Formats: sequence, C-alpha cells, structure tokens
Amino acid sequence: MKQNRLPSWLFPVLILVGLGLLITGGISYFVALRSPADNPEVSNPEISSISPTSTTLPAPSATATDVAPTLTPTLKPMPTSTQTEEPAVSEETTIPTPTQSTDEGANLSLPPKLVFDGHLAYEQVLAQVAFGPRPTGSEAGWATGDFIIAELNKMGWQAEPQEFLFMGVQSRNIIGHKEGSSGPVIIISAHYDTRPAADQDPDPTRRGEPIEGGNDGASGVAVLLELARVLNSEKLKNDVWLAFFDAEDRGRLDGWPFSVGARYMAENLTVNPQSVVVLDMIGDADQQLYYEQNSTAELSKQIWAVAAELGYEANFIPEFKYTIIDDHLPFLERLIPAVDIIDFDYAYWHTVEDTADKVSPESLERVGRTLQVWLEEKQ
Repeated sequence: MKQNRLPSWLFPVLILVGLGLLITGGISYFVALRSPADNPEVSNPEISSISPTSTTLPAPSATATDVAPTLTPTLKPMPTSTQTEEPAVSEETTIPTPTQSTDEGANLSLPPKLVFDGHLAYEQVLAQVAFGPRPTGSEAGWATGDFIIAELNKMGWQAEPQEFLFMGVQSRNIIGHKEGSSGPVIIISAHYDTRPAADQDPDPTRRGEPIEGGNDGASGVAVLLELARVLNSEKLKNDVWLAFFDAEDRGRLDGWPFSVGARYMAENLTVNPQSVVVLDMIGDADQQLYYEQNSTAELSKQIWAVAAELGYEANFIPEFKYTIIDDHLPFLERLIPAVDIIDFDYAYWHTVEDTADKVSPESLERVGRTLQVWLEEKQ
C-alpha cells in the first residue's frame, strides 16, 4: 500500500500554531481570575461603597437632630459584614414625619401657637375709637356692639345680644361663649360704652363734651376680643363667657346710676357663675393695678399670683389702694366671687384726653396673658 505522508515543511507550522493557541488561552484565563477590587487601575465607586468586604462605611448626610424643615428622609449607612440584624431605632435617631418635628415651628402644617398679642389687642382699641364717642343709645354705641358681635362670630364664638330698656334708652349687653363648652361658668367682662360728658376735664368749658374712651371702655373690650382669638378650648376646664356691658359709664349724669348693664345681666342670670372678672381702664402706659377693696380677696390673690409668675410684679401690685364702684358690685351682691382689675391712677379719667394714644400694647398684653394663663392652666 502506498502511504500518504504530509510534506516535511508543514510540521514546523503546526507546532508554531499550537504554541500560539496555548499562550493566548493562558493569558485569558489569568485575566478572568482577577476581580476589579484586585486591580488598582479599576475604579467603580458605586460598587465599592456597598461591598460587604469594605472596611469603611460612608457617613450619613444628616442625623435626626439636624433634619431640614423640609423633612427630607435621611438614608442610613449599609451594615458592615459583622452585623447580623438591623439595630432597633432609638428616640434619638427617629426621623421626623409630617406630624412630628424636632424643632418647634418647623412643621408649618401645625397651627401657630396661640398666645395673647398686645399689638393685635391695640388694633381692637383703634377699631373702637374709630366709631368716635360711644355713649349708650347712640348710633356709634350701637355700631360698636355690632362690631363686637361680628368679631366674636369671626373667631368662632357665639354672640348672644341681651337687649334692655333703661330710662327710655335702648341698651344692649353682649355675651360671647363657645358652643359645647362645659364646666362651671367664669365671666370675663368689660364695658364698651363711653361717658357722654367729660365731667372731670380740667378745662371747665369742655366738661360737656363726650369722651373718646381709648382707655375707659376700649382697653377692656380689646383684651376680651384678643382672648376670644387665643383661648384654647381644649385647655379650658370652665365654660368661659366674654361679657360686654352697655350702660356702665353714665352714672351721676341725668339721674343715671353706674353699672346698669352689669346689673341687668346679674339679675337675669340662669346659671350661678363660679367667678366674675371685670376689666376697666387697664391699658394705661403707666400701668399700676392694685387690689381693689370691694373685690373677693382670694380671687384677687389668684390672679395677681399668676401675674407674678409671668414677671409682672411691678404692674400687678398686691396691695390695697382704692374702693371702686364698678361692674363687679351687682355680682358680689348675689354672693358671686368677683374682682375688679382697674388702674385708677389714670390722669385722663373722664376727660377729653382719654384717647387711644394713652393706651399701651404692652399693658394690654400683661393683662391678657395673665388671664389666659389663669383660665387655661390654673382653673
């Protein structure tokens, strides 16, 4: 048989090709064995930052104590390879939610804190004096009553007019209260009428003129209206009435007594109030509020003690000085505890100079905040 033999020159070629394939395969296998972490020339931050073999973890971008007001959630770092389970979240590391904030006021969805504002109360003084003098039975007096009713309704209080006739003059008390309120009744009150004649004016020629009543009338009403805005029903343990008396300040003129409106309300009560607080001439910039002799002593001490806690000792002076005929007397006669908060050291009493510029927002605020704390925290 004839044997087919390969040419002699082909053997070297085949040997070279085989060696080439062997070398190429070995290099590919070596490269495949190496990982990116073993190669210093390869960089992939996304992979290295979450690799379980990493020894250094990235710091979080924020903690629970410095979360911005926008409440952007903070990402926690990945656990290290030694952690077997996620640790429990403590109060110190809780991330705020839309109903929780680490900074008071940071959560804008919550209502603003309700605190008596003397400047807002002073705006109520200006609103009243804009009607001019407001004697009982006058158009301006009736318009002021309408204004009070509108303000109470605007702030969520029910306004109950109490009309009566005295010496042929149509008059009107106004009682504000919150629907659904419960507990013993406490009446906070002030008169809104003004004196029709400035009989104490140093100028005899002006003693027949009506007064503006910036302090004697408007200041007490202003405090009541601001209380209507800020009193927190959830904190009140009493049914608070805001009473606005008409026909207080015509006493000893044309045969009228003082406190006609307060007496009418006291005689027509259908409940027995726990206490009555009367505010009169409390807005003087030089505010000096002494114990009043006719007032219930224990009630006075309670209120003055709250003022002292608030730092108002220089203005609420726990000493007796005056005995005043005022709107608290008709209630005291019915054995209802009552107190008259009044600054009788007022140089412009029953004069044409009793104007709004004599009233201080700070004085209104001291009285208002004292009563707010007394009603919300001390009853």
